[in-house]
Amino acid sequence: MTTAAYQGEPGSNSATVARALFPEGGELACTNFEQALDAVTLGAADVAVIPVDNSAAGRVADVHHLLPESGLFIVAEYFHAIRFDLMGVPGSSLDQVECVRSHVHALGQCRKLLREGGWRTLVSDDTAGAAREVAELGDPRHAALAPPAAAALYGLDVLRAEVEDDPDNTTRFVVLSRDAAVAPYTGEPTMTSLFFSVRNIPSALYKALGGFAGSGVNLTKIESYQIGAGLNASRFYVEIEGHPDDEGVALALHELRFFSTEVRILGVYPAHPHRLKS
Repeated sequence: MTTAAYQGEPGSNSATVARALFPEGGELACTNFEQALDAVTLGAADVAVIPVDNSAAGRVADVHHLLPESGLFIVAEYFHAIRFDLMGVPGSSLDQVECVRSHVHALGQCRKLLREGGWRTLVSDDTAGAAREVAELGDPRHAALAPPAAAALYGLDVLRAEVEDDPDNTTRFVVLSRDAAVAPYTGEPTMTSLFFSVRNIPSALYKALGGFAGSGVNLTKIESYQIGAGLNASRFYVEIEGHPDDEGVALALHELRFFSTEVRILGVYPAHPHRLKS
């Protein structure tokens, strides 16, 4: 039985994704992303289910910094449609609401509703945690923006359903494991995630990425970040469409290594069907 660690509380989007991916498995709720990754490293969980990007809010803070240092490997991706309901204590009404609680990303993804209501907001560590807080307060003046599953879990009433600004709001999750389970090269759509550090020379990034352009390899993401406060060359997290055994990808990686001090493959995994629809 696979145990999946995730950041958040039961009823959160991460918990919903973990259950969708591993319906017969166990779940381990963690306070933060680092704790979820450590649970896998230390053997308390088999995999970690971590959000990395949201179509409305952009990248999830800290995750791309943590991934290369975790020592774990990406083995799958999953796109989850994000839905938020405004929920309050049983018997409460929309007219009674004065304050809305949720995670900072959820508040940012439901701005239209918040402007319409004119309510003050409070940031919670987690969307499902906000629902739990409202249930514990028992105060009709407080409401939560949380996934639909949280209302039944914490005994709350839905005051307004599906209040997200964008009906196509989607979060991409990755599944991380201690073992590098590389997807076989079959010609099917595949994603490769990697991390590299360029040499500290002029035009190093331009030259390092030139092989992808020359080989017709599509880069779907590139994130840069600095390690420490020194003047070291930046490090980059990149995702590409293709498999390292594909001739074009292999040539691009060869050129990347020539202009880099370090190149590390973080995962080779099947492309999720949602990506193919896009």
